[in-house]
Amino acid sequence: MKKINRLIPFLLALVFLLSACGNQSTETKGQSENNHGDEKSTKIYHSENGPVKVPKHPKRVVLLSSFFAGDVTSLGVNVVGIDKWGKTSPVLKSKLKNAKVVSDQNLEEIIKLHPDLIIGLSDTKNINKLKKIAPTVTYTYGKLNYLDQYIAVGKLLGKEKQAKKWVESFKQRSTDLGKKIKAKIGEDATVSVIEKFDKQFYVYGDNWARGTEILYQAMGLKMPKKVKETAQKAGYQAISPEAIPEFAGDYIVLVQESGKNNSFENTETYKNIPAVKKGHVIKVNGDAFHFNDPLSLDYELDVFKKAFLDKK
Repeated sequence: MKKINRLIPFLLALVFLLSACGNQSTETKGQSENNHGDEKSTKIYHSENGPVKVPKHPKRVVLLSSFFAGDVTSLGVNVVGIDKWGKTSPVLKSKLKNAKVVSDQNLEEIIKLHPDLIIGLSDTKNINKLKKIAPTVTYTYGKLNYLDQYIAVGKLLGKEKQAKKWVESFKQRSTDLGKKIKAKIGEDATVSVIEKFDKQFYVYGDNWARGTEILYQAMGLKMPKKVKETAQKAGYQAISPEAIPEFAGDYIVLVQESGKNNSFENTETYKNIPAVKKGHVIKVNGDAFHFNDPLSLDYELDVFKKAFLDKK
């Protein structure tokens, strides 16, 4: 009996040791499985600022630049936060109706949205703080052309094949339309894009949205020499109302702000422009033309088709 009593403490210690080892093994196994699952659900995206660990298929994306709103939503990815400009586009409005308006200064609101990915521009503020909220990827506007930018976003979101498929379709459709338009207006006919924004007028080169990528790059229409000399390199050029005739092409795409004063159209300077006299002015909604994402480009392509081909 005494021997048994002496064995009891030893047996209890052995049971405790075996139990602890079993728990440790289970915990280690659980951690290993969790890590393995994490590796399966994430990937390394090589951004312009280096590698970033991002979800393979993000579910809750915050966009701190509207330039990417159409890129992301066209690929069927959920946008939970967007900067205020995205909501102004009538083309993107329905896709962003449930997204909250946020900014890079409003970190608390971003946290509340529980994003698993944040996308912004290279000059987005508070980048280091944003990275603590969710994986953050930024792009420099204009570093990639508009189609390569879309493919880059598609790659980030795990939708590269879908993005490339749309790009090929767009190239074919825009090229075909360009040929038809040139056959109607002439190979050497020029088109200028002029915008009245606030109280200032601007003309644009071939890569500053507002339909310029479609007109000049995709469809191959020509810009006036004066525009090419002054606006092509920077992307845009501010001009005075009196200078509009110098930059006007055979056709004018007039980008207008909704509900703003367009009384300049009543001036003799404007009325006497040859393109205006001939009715070769295509007036478009600035809010719908301010971006160059797939949704906006498809909309703009349809506008140009009707304006150039359907008009007598």
